[in-house]
Amino acid sequence: MQKAQRADRSDRLTGQSWLLLAVNALFVIASSLSGTFLGVYLWKASHDFATIGWFTLLTHVCMALTFWVAGYFVKQGYTLICFRIGIGLSASFYAIVLLLGTSAVHYIWLLGLVQGLATGLFWLVFNVIYFEVTEPETRDRFNGWMGIFGAVAGMVAPWCSGLLISHMNAERGYRVVFMISLGTFIAGAVVSFWLRQRQTEGSYEWGLPVRILRSKGTPWRSILGALAAQGFRESVFGVMIGLLVYIQTGSEMKLGNFTLITSAIAFVSFYLAGKWIKPTWRSPAMLLGTIALIVVILPFFFGMSYMTMLIFGIGTSLFIPFYTVPMTSAVFDLIGQHEESVRQREEYIVLRELALNVGRIVSMLLFIVTVSVSQAPLVLNILLLVVGSAPFVCWLCMRGYLRSMAVKPQEKRPQRV
Repeated sequence: MQKAQRADRSDRLTGQSWLLLAVNALFVIASSLSGTFLGVYLWKASHDFATIGWFTLLTHVCMALTFWVAGYFVKQGYTLICFRIGIGLSASFYAIVLLLGTSAVHYIWLLGLVQGLATGLFWLVFNVIYFEVTEPETRDRFNGWMGIFGAVAGMVAPWCSGLLISHMNAERGYRVVFMISLGTFIAGAVVSFWLRQRQTEGSYEWGLPVRILRSKGTPWRSILGALAAQGFRESVFGVMIGLLVYIQTGSEMKLGNFTLITSAIAFVSFYLAGKWIKPTWRSPAMLLGTIALIVVILPFFFGMSYMTMLIFGIGTSLFIPFYTVPMTSAVFDLIGQHEESVRQREEYIVLRELALNVGRIVSMLLFIVTVSVSQAPLVLNILLLVVGSAPFVCWLCMRGYLRSMAVKPQEKRPQRV
């Protein structure tokens, strides 16, 4: 009876896990309020896909460099300071947009620099703390809850933003939305003061990415390929989908409605994924998600419209948790599998993020080149299909490791130090 009770408690989230989820929720709410419409804001000022592409590319490059350099300071024990600086810079980003107004499109380099620094610092520290406050038994559940909070934020925040922008003078509406985002980021920084950090060990190994790539027989080689493929999809789809919905409808309110519908479906899907997906089911779940994410792109070839965008959005929301939850949990389980990698958790998390950003950078370069040559609907659809097929590469790289980890917890349990 006591053993059963202990097993039941082992998959429950701790107070620190819930605090981290709260900070993440505030960050996502602030990002969803304005981030959904930032691309539209820049588009309305420039009417140029390439300009938005260059902003995103600069963000990814600065983010990658921030991960690598900031890893040193996190290793030195400045984890929560870096966290708060990242949240503060996110607030500063929208303060800069407020100050520049529509002329922000002429300062893409500045916006990309600040956004990259802010995002890099936040997600580096978030992932370090996430690793520290979760165990293999709780990671799928944590990721499910994180997806649920993200879906709720995606339902409420963009819809409210679209409502404000539609019912106010457009410029004034955008300014109000950016101001609310700024305040929400500040609230996230305040909540972070209740988080605790673990003591770090050893000195920062700057060259770990190179060492891992040179190592033979390590599962990290294939996993880094999977992470790059994951980032390859994220970059272009993060830029294009909301922008295409706005271009098709010409309405911020309809973009808000789009995110409301798709996020409501994601809410249910992430809940089920967090509840059902276990280590033994990660490989088939990921394959299911991968196939579905590719199939939902095909309706675009029958005509780009709000309806086909909605079909894509609903299909993606239904199945993306089955792709992302196993992927994220498995990578962090690998970090926790050996005492050495646990001691070097900061470096391995930097390695993970560098791989993701390599994929994002390559993807965004492809996007910039493509839209500079042609913006014909067929060309854009082919681009979306090519980029959207990256999850299959991800699954191919991950399947061997996922199968090897599909064992009973007592047979292969990560060790903590």
